[in-house]
Amino acid sequence: MNRQQHWETVYTTKATDAVSWYRPHLDRSLALIERVAPDRGAAVLDVGGGASTLVDDLLARGYRDLSVLDISAEALSVARKRLGESAHAVTWLAVDLLDAPLQEARYDVWHDRAVFHFLTEAAQRANYVRQLAHALKPGGHAVLATFGPDGPMKCSGLDTMRYDAEGLVRALGDGFTLIDSTLELHATPFGSSQQFLYALFQRAG
Repeated sequence: MNRQQHWETVYTTKATDAVSWYRPHLDRSLALIERVAPDRGAAVLDVGGGASTLVDDLLARGYRDLSVLDISAEALSVARKRLGESAHAVTWLAVDLLDAPLQEARYDVWHDRAVFHFLTEAAQRANYVRQLAHALKPGGHAVLATFGPDGPMKCSGLDTMRYDAEGLVRALGDGFTLIDSTLELHATPFGSSQQFLYALFQRAG
């Protein structure tokens, strides 16, 4: 089963709130996005956004240029149905991030909660960084949330990578500067916890 098939299966067989990464609201992500992009006209891309409520909350806060990208069309369908008419205000991209035809220097903010840590091959990570550098405006910001040093080594049946802040700095390379980072314990719907690292980067201007 390839990656796209894997995630389509997840979203067609499990309820939105019955997956380990579910949170009713991504409060830390919202705070970081508002911190670096107070202008509601800022272009925000949520990669791996799936059925997340981040787009709902950004719309509620007045953001007008939102794009959600996910490898699973089913996941995006869940979010679109939930939003109803408001979904028309969002650009939905059902593509694999690693080879998506992203517009150059299009976005002010790149948000990723739980995509990067699934990229266990060096070539995948290098491709991700190329896409990030291509799509993010010079001086733009990236919010990355990955499993932290004590996070799980597998998720959704897949192997994962774990990062501390220094590890993410090395992974992104010289074109990005770490602005801030913090660890967070995510309470899963099953009563367990997962350690996430939230890191805020700025692309060189």
